[in-house]
Amino acid sequence: MANRPDPRAAMTISQLAPERALRRLELTVVRRLEGYLHGEHLGLLPGPGTELAEAREYQVGDDVRRMDWAVTARTTMPHVRDLIADRELETWALVDLSASMDFGTSQLEKRELAVAAVATVGFLTHRLGDRFGGLMLRDSTLRRWPARSGRLALYGLLRALLAEKDHGEHKARSDLAGALDSMARTQRKRGLRVVVSDFLTPEDGEIDSRMEPSWERAMRKLTAQHQVLAVEIVDPRELELPNIGVVMIGDPETGAVREIDTRKRRVREEYAAAALAQRERTRTALRRVGAGHLVLRTDRDWVADTVRFVLAYKRVAPRLHQPPKGVAR
Repeated sequence: MANRPDPRAAMTISQLAPERALRRLELTVVRRLEGYLHGEHLGLLPGPGTELAEAREYQVGDDVRRMDWAVTARTTMPHVRDLIADRELETWALVDLSASMDFGTSQLEKRELAVAAVATVGFLTHRLGDRFGGLMLRDSTLRRWPARSGRLALYGLLRALLAEKDHGEHKARSDLAGALDSMARTQRKRGLRVVVSDFLTPEDGEIDSRMEPSWERAMRKLTAQHQVLAVEIVDPRELELPNIGVVMIGDPETGAVREIDTRKRRVREEYAAAALAQRERTRTALRRVGAGHLVLRTDRDWVADTVRFVLAYKRVAPRLHQPPKGVAR
């Protein structure tokens, strides 16, 4: 599966009329993902259930508590049984729409890719009758979109996400930890929780990268109650700087501007090292709390990356709660 963006998925959503953008998103998700994720309500992620599905051959990482010993004895090969997720689950998406998400140097802006991620989960769950709700974090404001079932309700949420624009007034840094706390406190019904963010926080670059992020405790509280998928949105220019001379780089959430000479190799290397440390810190924290971690980049085929993640996650999910090996670099 190629890493280059698919022309059908790599669209500038903001340049399309909302209804046309949503229809194209739906066609992209349904046509390209349904063949990989079909089944009897097995869900986007493997979650708890009460009804047994078909037996399949054991793979490394599967939960041994789901071993089907009768089938194993008949075939002489170890088999496990998947669980069909309970019906009428409730899915909530927390979408970070802070100023740092209004950025993009490739096929999509980060905010547009965040909408695509929510649409992917929504289109795959609404067809099974699940209720889908949303929380939109912009600056210090957390807007709530009530959980409803059906295609029209999902379209309403996605239209609201597309309508959230940056008005250039940066009142305060977005509080991701506070939003996660609010989500855990107010949405008590068990189900899937999707957190879409770039996970860039005020303390990044200011503290030891081995310290836990400010949002980790709130995320741990959320994973203790629900099944959690964290979608990290990344732009390539956040990972490394090109050699383009002297540039002015600004913090979109505070307005602070700094002059950087990208002609200096040491400057580019220090920037790349800091970006790598921040991403590793995020990855390690999400693994510690037991959340699924999907990385989507604005310069890659996000549909293909989603498919790869889901297929791989089903094999490694039982090991998520194990402590990570080594120390974050």
